[in-house]
Amino acid sequence: MTDGEPSYIDYETFLDPEFSPASFANSLVISTNDANDSPLDLSTPLSRVLFDLQEIDTHIHTLTTKSALPLLTHTREQTESGQHVVKEVEEQVASLTLGYQRLEKEVLRKWEAAEEARLAAENSWAAVRLARAVGRCLSLGRQLEGQLAELSGRGSVRQEHKVLSDAAYTIVSLRRLLSATGEGEEGYGLDRVKVIRTLKSELVTPAENTIKARTQQIINKFSMSTLLAEENGTSGSSSGSSTYKQALDAKARVISAITTLYILSPAPRPKTPASEYRPELLLSTLQGYMHTSLTTSLTALTKSLTMLPTLERTLIEISARCQDIVALETILGTLRPPQHPLLESHTTPKEPPTTVPPTEKQLQPPNDQAQSSATATTSSTTTDNLLQPLLQSLDTSSLPSYFWRSLASSLRSRVHDIVSRGGVSARTLKSNADRLRSDLRECVLRGSQLPAAGVLGRDKGFSGKRDASEKPVVVGNWEREAAVMVGAVVNTLGK
Repeated sequence: MTDGEPSYIDYETFLDPEFSPASFANSLVISTNDANDSPLDLSTPLSRVLFDLQEIDTHIHTLTTKSALPLLTHTREQTESGQHVVKEVEEQVASLTLGYQRLEKEVLRKWEAAEEARLAAENSWAAVRLARAVGRCLSLGRQLEGQLAELSGRGSVRQEHKVLSDAAYTIVSLRRLLSATGEGEEGYGLDRVKVIRTLKSELVTPAENTIKARTQQIINKFSMSTLLAEENGTSGSSSGSSTYKQALDAKARVISAITTLYILSPAPRPKTPASEYRPELLLSTLQGYMHTSLTTSLTALTKSLTMLPTLERTLIEISARCQDIVALETILGTLRPPQHPLLESHTTPKEPPTTVPPTEKQLQPPNDQAQSSATATTSSTTTDNLLQPLLQSLDTSSLPSYFWRSLASSLRSRVHDIVSRGGVSARTLKSNADRLRSDLRECVLRGSQLPAAGVLGRDKGFSGKRDASEKPVVVGNWEREAAVMVGAVVNTLGK
């Protein structure tokens, strides 16, 4: 209670934020009655509560009466101060309104005119940029048409190779323009232009399919062993020189096809490092080449095992196919990935590209010194080449080893079927087991050599011709592969 006046009322209890009327009434009834009495006397606690309320009301009235004048004075002062503040604020608001009106007249309207001009300029720039992209697409389309016309015309083999790779780069450039999705990128919005959609559907897509089909056909028909066989069947320096030139042409053709398929493989993500790029189109084509060689060899060898007089010729054909695989492995091992327009290349300018077609000087037969240098370069080839992705996809360390082991794995069941059927074929095979062992081993060793070593940068001193009676020069140890092939046939005969 204020002013130091004593009071028996406990104001602290009533002012407590957690005050509960029910709890207070219950405690008051219990304090004025015995819990065992029945009925309870409620008049006493009621009288006490009413007396307390009257005392509190009297106290509030007394305080209000004494402090009425100071309260009224304070209220008047607060009202006057508020009116003064409102007056000052209204003056400031009026000043701000005048300033805004002046800024609107001098700045905002001029800014609106400038913004309209800016939007017009942006639209004009977008139209110019789109027109430039359309012009570039049409120019590339005309260039692609010329390349296709040159490709379908009668030109030299090397010109055809150059056209293939050039057309691939043209298609990739068109693909990059047509696939732009971000605003500000070159080619953004080309999909809205009808002539570009027509260009894509009637020229780019058919041209890409044509180039893919042509390059895949080149790889599927790749063979150097047949050229060497033709050379061994002829005589004279002129025929040797002609065959050597044909071998160079075959190498140039397959290099151009490999480069083209590498470029035309599905587009990677933007800013993809070259080390993370997988040329799926190239890998699938090379895997198809391996699969075709295996399937053809398996079918021919299975048929020849039932007709032994044809076995010798079949083994020669199989070794020739493996020689082509060895040649392909050598070429892939010496090729670095070509420059791709959509990849981040880390190749230094000092490193010359290895995928360009051979120059006129390189087309000449190499001498001993140049051949020795080429051999040293090949032996020190790094893993940054086009062979490693193919080896990884086939899960092998060597293409010839993959060929012989896969052929032996599939051949085992075929030989088992022949033996199980019995008859003349099975008895003939068992009686000629020693001959089979010798012929299969010789086939593996002969097939593991390079067919045209001088062309591929191996076999120092190769002059473009090899004597047919000369023993094959085998690079590496292929005894395990020979044992696997022999075991797949000879060991199965005794079961």
